[in-house]
Amino acid sequence: MQTIPYTDSLLSILPPVIALVVALATRRVILALSCGIVTGAFLLSGYSFTGSSEYLAQLTVGLVWEDGAMNLWNSQIIVFLLLLGGMTSLMTATGSTHAFAEWAKTRIKTKRHATVTTALLSFVVFVDDYFHSLAVGSVARPLTDQAGVSRAKLAYLLDSTAAPMCVLMPLSSWGAYIIALVGGILVTHGITDITPLAAFATMVPLNFYAIFALLMALTVAYFNLNIGPMKKHETAAQQGELFDSSKGEPAGSVNHQFEASNGSPLGLVLPILLLTAVTFISFVVTGAQALDQEQSFSLLAALENTDVTLSLVYGGLVGLAVSIAFAVKQSLTASQLVNAIWLGLKAMSPAILILLFAWSISGVIGDMETGKYLASKLHGAINPAMLPVLIFVLAGIMAFSTGTSWGTFGIMLPIAADMAVASDVALILPMLSAVLAGAVFGDHCSPISDTTILSSTGAACHHIDHVATQLPYALLVAAISIVSYLVMGFSGSVMTALSVGLVLFGLLTAGLYQLQQSSAKACA
Repeated sequence: MQTIPYTDSLLSILPPVIALVVALATRRVILALSCGIVTGAFLLSGYSFTGSSEYLAQLTVGLVWEDGAMNLWNSQIIVFLLLLGGMTSLMTATGSTHAFAEWAKTRIKTKRHATVTTALLSFVVFVDDYFHSLAVGSVARPLTDQAGVSRAKLAYLLDSTAAPMCVLMPLSSWGAYIIALVGGILVTHGITDITPLAAFATMVPLNFYAIFALLMALTVAYFNLNIGPMKKHETAAQQGELFDSSKGEPAGSVNHQFEASNGSPLGLVLPILLLTAVTFISFVVTGAQALDQEQSFSLLAALENTDVTLSLVYGGLVGLAVSIAFAVKQSLTASQLVNAIWLGLKAMSPAILILLFAWSISGVIGDMETGKYLASKLHGAINPAMLPVLIFVLAGIMAFSTGTSWGTFGIMLPIAADMAVASDVALILPMLSAVLAGAVFGDHCSPISDTTILSSTGAACHHIDHVATQLPYALLVAAISIVSYLVMGFSGSVMTALSVGLVLFGLLTAGLYQLQQSSAKACA
């Protein structure tokens, strides 16, 4: 059906605003997303109830069938979630998760060891943010559970090390995608004195939000820095309540009636290692197969063209197969095996439901042209020194509203480049970096972001609790980033901006730590 775009209207932001307000007011994500979707459908159909119904029907079908073919991205992400659910459930049923936790107790004895280990895993598993949140969550959850770390803290550590690490690494699905976009932008503007890869490397120290988000995650892990709602969750975790049980079981949790007593830590480690290896190999192979015959093979070229979701499915199949092999080796009966896999599939159903609704509202927001409306607000007479910080803020708002970093990259990178060339071509890389940083910031804050949802699932944390506890940390890092972009814009010096940001970060975290220590002494 024909829809009515709202590129030039403030109404374009109404669906995401309604969804966010309802989510914050009710803490019911599905209800909130439904309100946003229905509002968007009503506007797009020209206030027609019949047209709204037709649009919603098309939107629903489009989740699995699009342009006359299967929607492979959505379908394969769902398949991967189900495979991972079955795999992690089998790890519990075979006693491997318990055995790994017992093994870890002899080596990782404190909460600090558990949280720092979780944060440091981001420097090992960074090929893809989805994969990072789910795979690292599976490995880290037994460690943090036995150390008394709340699931909300685990979800924060997963989310705040996933996208920030991926966006800084060229050898990741994110890095390859960004390099491809930047390459096209450089060609468009006739910039030939720097290669796309060199441009990406130059942009890394300019991505202030990603850098300070990683530093914040490491600081929170090491010093157990709890601010805002995180204090409540960490206090409850000390009493044995790792998540808010009054809200039921979170997505990703599996409760078994049967758990083998002869489990081995290898039953958890080996499936995850093979899943990681097969996924990365599949990234390279599917990317190489997609190259044109004229293109010579390179790792970056392969990652630029890789099929991310298909690679995840291949990795998930191997991981599940290895977990089944462990179950058979430990003589689980056929009914125990099937029941364990079924429980894993059921555990993933809440996450899949939220994802379906998040994808739906993303479609609505795309049809409303919310991103284009927000981008248009920057046009006009602006001091060039202010452009990086304004681009950072706008990219953050866009990613927050749409729930997608990659979509924000696609819309905002060309706009930022055009604005830089029109004012001062020397600003092009700082402007592009500000887009990347802002998009990751908005993605971190957005309850409809895929990565936010999957981090909640990987940690087995209630989604709205993860959103609420991560927000204060993200806002603090964003504030430091804003100051850094202002310093860079007016000074023209990356090192000065980074130095100022690091000083602010040190003062802020030291102040928060001292405040927390004083509060603890007063309570004692």
